[in-house]
Amino acid sequence: MKNGLIIILFFLITAAIFSQKGVKIGYIDTEYILENLSEYSEVSERLEAQAQKWNSEIQKKKREILGMKEALNAERILLTKELIDEMEQEIFIEENDLEEFQQKKFGPNGDLIIQKTQLVQPIQDQIFNAIREIAKSKKYDFIFDKSSDLVMLYSDKRYNISDQVIQTISRSNNRKKLDSRKEKKEFDQQKNREIQKNNDESPKLNMREKNKENKIQEKGNSNRKLSVKELLEQRKQKNSTNKKGKD
Repeated sequence: MKNGLIIILFFLITAAIFSQKGVKIGYIDTEYILENLSEYSEVSERLEAQAQKWNSEIQKKKREILGMKEALNAERILLTKELIDEMEQEIFIEENDLEEFQQKKFGPNGDLIIQKTQLVQPIQDQIFNAIREIAKSKKYDFIFDKSSDLVMLYSDKRYNISDQVIQTISRSNNRKKLDSRKEKKEFDQQKNREIQKNNDESPKLNMREKNKENKIQEKGNSNRKLSVKELLEQRKQKNSTNKKGKD
């Protein structure tokens, strides 16, 4: 806290010193920006669904352990010391496994934190890129984050550029969606052209194949060896033709 106040005082003094030089300062509210980004809402819903799933598994395991304890207590007077020790050891192991599962999923370095970091990081990069774009285009010298540990003692809404950041991110996402739709449309058009081309060429190909088959068949017929009966028939026709010619 003390360090934060020192930093604030430093920037206030710096701003006062350079106010005559036209220093331009703005600030954002990251929490407000995230709440108004649909991408962050989708990430939150996914994380919430995953957390509920893990919680359901934990509650189910707790009920199983409770059932084991109740069964042991109900049958304790009927069991030998060895069986009691064995069942208590089994319950102890199940409780340790459950504790490890909870830490693995919800601990400081657990799967939920890791997934949140992986899913939120791209959105944070978008926010940073949008801030940098606005700062360059509108020539801001300093942009602070109202949601950070750097406590702002006073902030005038005139210098809040959070909505500009949201608009910049939305425009960027819309452009990406349009590019994606355009690519999909071009792909579909190319696919339709190929289908149409294949349909147009199909009759020609069928005709060429048919002619090719006919030629092969004719060639095969011409190369086929004639039977004795066919040879006699050809000779008979040839003699008949020659006889008519002499007459």
